[in-house]
Amino acid sequence: MTKIEVMKKCHFTSDLSKEQLEKLAQMCEEKTYEVGEDLSKQGRIQEKLYIIVDGLVGMYLELGPMTRRQIQAASNYDVVGWSAMIPPSRSTATATAIETTKALVFNGKELLKLCEADPEIGYRLNRGLASVVATRLHHAYIQLMGVTSSQD
Repeated sequence: MTKIEVMKKCHFTSDLSKEQLEKLAQMCEEKTYEVGEDLSKQGRIQEKLYIIVDGLVGMYLELGPMTRRQIQAASNYDVVGWSAMIPPSRSTATATAIETTKALVFNGKELLKLCEADPEIGYRLNRGLASVVATRLHHAYIQLMGVTSSQD
C-alpha cells in the first residue's frame, strides 16, 4: 500500500486532496518499530507524529516508576503522537509497539510549518486532528464509565 493510500484511510489526513496528500507523502518516511519499542514517552517533548500502516501500539499512563496502565490501543490508519502538533508538544501518554508496527513518521514541527504556509492544508489537518482527539476522548469516556461500545 502506498503512503497516499494509507493517508486516505486515516481520519487525520483523509480530507486532503490528492495534491495535498502528495505534499505530505514527501514529508514522511516509513519506519518499522519492534515489540516493546516506544514511539512516545509520557511527559517528554513529542517531536514525531505517526500514522500506523500495519501493527498495534498500546498507549499507557505511567503511574509511577514501575507502574503503567494501558488505556487505549491504536492500529492500522490510526494516529499516534498527535501532541507533536499541539504546542508545547508534551506527550500525554507513552506509546509502545505491542506487535511489530510499520508507520509513516512525520516531523511535527515540519507539519506545523506546512500548516502555516498553506492555510487550506492547515485547516484540513487541524480538523482531522480535532476528529482524532475527539474520538480518543470519547473512547476514554466510555472506558471510564465501564461500558464497551461496538459502534465506531
